[in-house]
Parts: sequence; C-alpha cells; structure tokens
Amino acid sequence: MAYDALDPKKTGLVFFDMLNVYFRGSSEENQRRMEPIVANCVKVREVASALGVPSFYPKADHRADGLDSARIYSDTNYALEPWEDPEQGFTAAFRNVHSGSWTSAVIDELAPTPDDYLIPKHRWSSFHQTHLQLSLRTRGIDTIVLFGGAIHIGVASTAYSARDLDFNIVVVSDACSGPDDNLKLFMERIFPIFTRVRTADEVVEMFRRGAAV
Repeated sequence: MAYDALDPKKTGLVFFDMLNVYFRGSSEENQRRMEPIVANCVKVREVASALGVPSFYPKADHRADGLDSARIYSDTNYALEPWEDPEQGFTAAFRNVHSGSWTSAVIDELAPTPDDYLIPKHRWSSFHQTHLQLSLRTRGIDTIVLFGGAIHIGVASTAYSARDLDFNIVVVSDACSGPDDNLKLFMERIFPIFTRVRTADEVVEMFRRGAAV
C-alpha cells in the first residue's frame, strides 16, 4: 500500500484509554476540551468501520486494591506536580480506574461492537503482556491508526512498542489528548521520525484512497 493510502484489509484502529474517567468523569472544562478529540475519533471510525476496519480498545484494567499497579518512584504526578508524599504517590493511578467500574468503560461515543477488540492492559504500552499484537497479526494487520491520550504517556509508549514490532503507524494529530506543549513536541519533533502524523480528515482520505485500489 502506498505512503498516502491505508488498505482497509491491513489496518486497525487503536483507541488508547478512551475511557469515562478521562472524559465523562472529568471536569466540565476538560470535557469541553475533549469534545473535538472525540468527534474526530468518531469521524474516522465511522468511515473505517464501513470499510470493514476493526477497532481495538486498549484500556486500563487494574484491581481495585491496586496490587497489580506499577509501584515505581517518580518525582511528580502526571501534571508535573511534586508528590506531597513520594512514598504514596505511585499508588494514585489505579484508584480511579479499576476493572469493571464505570470509570474504566469506553465512552459511549466509541462503544465497541461485538466485532471489535477490548484489550485489558496493566501498564502504559498497549502491547505489554496483552493480546493486542496477536489479535492484529491474526487479522493480517500491519498498520495501526492511533488515537487517544495522554500523548506523552500511553500513546507514546504504544507507538514506540508498535514501531519495535514492525507495525506501520499513523498518529491522528487532532484525535489525541495531552498538554499543548507535549502535543506539539510529539507531533512535530518525535512521531514524524517513525510514524505518519495526519489529521482525522487526512486519515479519512487515506482510507478512501486505499479502498479505491
């Protein structure tokens, strides 16, 4: 398949952590910020689904007690704020996103169908000890279209893993979340080195070109 096209038979959509906790469970200000991101995800998914492209949903799947969560030290939280108690800071992530809860469910706008794939994960990368690679390979998929957030955490980790597994990657620039400075850095200085960075509208056109071949 050409550089400027996506073959529907060899492509999968990967929606990283598009979960209630980060969207519908967040502040009104953040929900407004996320609206265009969700709309762009939906736009691509509608076109791709009509072409038979499957969707994959890597999603946080921690125990409620956090005993399967990473317990590693860091200087700050995700907002780059120093921990009040560094000995307890690393336990924060699992508290809002545990298996079976409303917070860990995929948002309604992107609700998976029976033909799609839920990928429970326990670390940042969607590939780390999950069945994502196996599910992609068994479908003959060699290219992923990547959406979600946060850009500097799970999206980046997933993109690096996909690259090392020899998948082609398209990152949808206006369908990823994160601080503006991080988005700019990754979309302009990092991802272009090993992915194709495209807007949602450009991805739609890539699918249309691929379907016309």
